[in-house]
Amino acid sequence: MSPTERVERVVVQHFAFPLLQALGFDDSEIRYEFETGCGQVDLAARKNGDPEDIFLRSPKNPYLLLEAKSRAVNLREGSCYRDAVCQIESYLLAKNCKSAKWGIITNANNIQLWRKHGKVVHPATANLDISSDNIESIVRNLRDKIENYERALTVCVYNNKGGVGKTTTIINLAATLATTTLATKRKKVLVVDFDSQGDLTRSLGATPGKITLTQCLKDPKIDIHAIVQTYRLKGKQTTLPIFDIIPRDPELETLTDSRAVAYIPKGTRRLRDLIAPLRNEYDYILIDCPTQWLYFSQSGVFAADVILIPTRPDDLSSLNNAARVITSFVPETARSRQDGGPIALPTFFNGVSSGSEYTIRLAHEEIQKLINQEKSVDLRPYFWPHFKRGNENKSIFRIPDYAVISSASFDRRPAVFNHRRVLEYYQSLAREYFIDE
Repeated sequence: MSPTERVERVVVQHFAFPLLQALGFDDSEIRYEFETGCGQVDLAARKNGDPEDIFLRSPKNPYLLLEAKSRAVNLREGSCYRDAVCQIESYLLAKNCKSAKWGIITNANNIQLWRKHGKVVHPATANLDISSDNIESIVRNLRDKIENYERALTVCVYNNKGGVGKTTTIINLAATLATTTLATKRKKVLVVDFDSQGDLTRSLGATPGKITLTQCLKDPKIDIHAIVQTYRLKGKQTTLPIFDIIPRDPELETLTDSRAVAYIPKGTRRLRDLIAPLRNEYDYILIDCPTQWLYFSQSGVFAADVILIPTRPDDLSSLNNAARVITSFVPETARSRQDGGPIALPTFFNGVSSGSEYTIRLAHEEIQKLINQEKSVDLRPYFWPHFKRGNENKSIFRIPDYAVISSASFDRRPAVFNHRRVLEYYQSLAREYFIDE
């Protein structure tokens, strides 16, 4: 064993193991060097189901994984931190860890809790500095999050460039998650139209009720359940409930930045607080917001766990603005929230026409320029998520440019209900980003 490994073992035995005990796991519920399927994580834990299902003797179906580093390793920032994040993410998504919901990285100087929702691994806390003064409060916070697991993953679909299909993506992704069997049962989905133009609301034929989203934003005493509606697919003889929607109302257009500050408590934080009571009622909450980086889009990003970024290979501006979202808007929001989120998911190409390989090649050249120019953030995982050393895979997920996708709004129904091929592409999108099969 190397000196580094010996120091790391000290952290595991004298800090990490007692930490898991403080989080509510007893000795028989904790196992050293658990084989994830892509390497051994330092510690794994889960509650024992019954006397015949003792985790220490039956190392399967872990609930929490912990990867420890020596105190000399910088887990505050930099390459060591990024490597540790990639490591815990790969462990959580490994074949022997389908049941895992939580991951921790720590070196006894810093600690961060990560949450897994399907195929998404995202921060559940900020990267926290540990001291003798705050260790008890940190443990209480971690235990509270682990024991009060929130059901929903909140996704804001955003690019600081119009015409990339944000609204179309939300409508068809929501319908796909809510109605098709992928790897698991159908999901309960809520879509939130937080764009004052209301394209999503119109596309689904929804209308606001007597109590509106704007009223809820202004008055914290109003129960948000009063504005939740159900989108129903109309058939010849009946209607079928598909997913829920919070529609936009006309008054939302009057809320400029200055009016929002004047009339809405907590400003851009208000939407996150507003939907908080719904996070245990849905599997996915999808937020639509406008292009401009102003009140509505800032609110949508602030409310989200993750940001899904559509681009177009034939739109140079959409690629550059995607990079801006990743390097500027998301970190700016994370600094404001101070809880580790949100994070950006890898970008994808929306509206790819047949015979566009030359255009896609030009898009990849532009992406390479963006990667080379950016010094503060490594953009490669966001544009080329499958790129690895020794395997320069630059593939980007694509949704093809079918007229039926955009024209479906005239029918007031998601395109996935009109065409089987469209459904298959959005099923692939769900598998690529969200569903862990």
